[in-house]
Amino acid sequence: MRLTEHIFPLRVRYTECDPMGVVHHSRYFVYFELARTELYKLNGGNLRELEQSGVFFVVAGADCKYMRPLRYDDLIDVHIRVTRTTRAKIQHEYQIFRDGELCAVAHTTLAMIDKNGKIILIPEEFHV
Repeated sequence: MRLTEHIFPLRVRYTECDPMGVVHHSRYFVYFELARTELYKLNGGNLRELEQSGVFFVVAGADCKYMRPLRYDDLIDVHIRVTRTTRAKIQHEYQIFRDGELCAVAHTTLAMIDKNGKIILIPEEFHV
């Protein structure tokens, strides 16, 4: 059975924050990628091997709604869920919580390409 959801715990690091100790908006997408990569690993995937075979995931779309600021040393949970898989894309939803409080909601759309940048069909093993 393939996992379609995961909770990735993380502590906000100093280098991810501005001088006021607030996480820079761009760092949220790093958190999303960490959670997405971990979900892939939990399903038996190995991105290094996939890329060495000439197959890559690329982000085709991304959005984020910031609701509460994250700060240095916060313990957060990044919830990831695969929401849709088609022949050409995989869509994810993310929610970041701190102490049970929803701080951000985001979505990404991934496509799969070959080493020449040509879009390829997503194998059945990735479908939910």
